[in-house]
Amino acid sequence: MSTIIIGAGQAGLATGYHLQRLGESFTILDGNARAGDQWRSHWDSLRLYSPAKYDGLPGLPFPGDPWHYPGKDEVADYLASYAAHFELPIRPSTRADRLERIGDQWIVTVGREQLTADNVVVATGTFGRTPYLPDYAVDLDPAIRQLHSSEYQRPGQLKDGPVLVVGGSHSGTDIAYEVSQTHPTVLCGRDPGQVPFTPGRPGEKLVWPVLLFLWRHVITRRSPIAKAAMEDLRHHGGPMIRVRRADLRERGVERVLDRVVGVQDGRPLLADGRALDVANVVWATGFQQVFDWIKGPVIGPDGWPKEFRGVVAEAPGLFFCGLCFQYAFSSMVLPGVGRDAAYVAERIAARSRADRSLAAA
Repeated sequence: MSTIIIGAGQAGLATGYHLQRLGESFTILDGNARAGDQWRSHWDSLRLYSPAKYDGLPGLPFPGDPWHYPGKDEVADYLASYAAHFELPIRPSTRADRLERIGDQWIVTVGREQLTADNVVVATGTFGRTPYLPDYAVDLDPAIRQLHSSEYQRPGQLKDGPVLVVGGSHSGTDIAYEVSQTHPTVLCGRDPGQVPFTPGRPGEKLVWPVLLFLWRHVITRRSPIAKAAMEDLRHHGGPMIRVRRADLRERGVERVLDRVVGVQDGRPLLADGRALDVANVVWATGFQQVFDWIKGPVIGPDGWPKEFRGVVAEAPGLFFCGLCFQYAFSSMVLPGVGRDAAYVAERIAARSRADRSLAAA
């Protein structure tokens, strides 16, 4: 049986590793020029929230001091070296435009080319590949500099004057904390809570094993306590991790819990009726789960795939890997993706065994 993996991020590479070990034939398609390029596009100061000790994918530890927090370029280089180390078959600069099932085969359309496979693994990212911006963003005064968090690189991109960061999850708080060094900053959006410790602080060597055990084995989709956490993460984003409420206060960030609801006279309008005079807006509003390129009844009413542990029961041969809460809280981060990839690869291998048995009968 043949398998196409769409996406050469950590989820796609880990799935490829496990398929390779199981002797399965596969190809990885990726829209970027090389593995890790998606990480290279993040903002300059981004670092992982977990230490390198726990960031390695299956079969290859993350290099360097096990208790350092790798930067985004370190992650990108690691992914590229991972792909090279295991000689994973990647077709770069190849974006999947359409996926559909015809008969008992999956057809992946890439430009004018159609690729056929028995199985497809969609590994396009935790929260999708389309940045989300509210409809009213186009109505802001053209003089206001607007960036989505996927476009933000550094404070030097911003104009002089106040900055509004929209979105209070970990990416929004990290960006607000950084830009507040050089710009008056307002951070608006719901408070998503904060994890009970700060990465890199004393005592972390005792805390991390406990946290990872909880994230991997307790807060799972089989646990009643995880349902609310899954809904919250999938639709509202994760809690504050490295930057805390106290850190924002110390930097002078104005924290507003009201949402931006529209535009008044070209300025962002808060739910409390205030229109903010700002020179910049950074939209830390996440990404849309846009799966309209996948044809067939595989997406639920909430916009997420109808899967469990990455297996789509209603569409034999279709799998996902790297989804937020695919199985556990840890699924969306490097310390958890390897287990999900192993499960998906084994389900693919099981289909191959069943197919061979049927052919031999």
